[in-house]
Amino acid sequence: MAEPIQLHVDLEVDPAKEADLKKNFAQTFRPVISKQSGFVDVKLLKIRKPEAGAKMIYRLLISFQTEELRQKWVASDDHQRVWPAIEKNLTGKKFSGVLYDIQ
Repeated sequence: MAEPIQLHVDLEVDPAKEADLKKNFAQTFRPVISKQSGFVDVKLLKIRKPEAGAKMIYRLLISFQTEELRQKWVASDDHQRVWPAIEKNLTGKKFSGVLYDIQ
């Protein structure tokens, strides 16, 4: 069996909406994603000391058993319903992601 995948998504958060981001993650996003087929884990990280001029101070870590199951989640009605609650708190470039295979 293949090892799970992990997606690292850097989020450019509007400072005025930081509390809303954390609330939406805890109360909406995490409960919904955790029920998806192949879900392994999700975490919202905040950088302790951002570099000067850094705007992306949060990182979303999403793990699924396979990339195909993660893609199924992204295409789901649940994702289309809960992602906007996260995205509305972002600004500028909003987000960028890197996909990793867990070794």
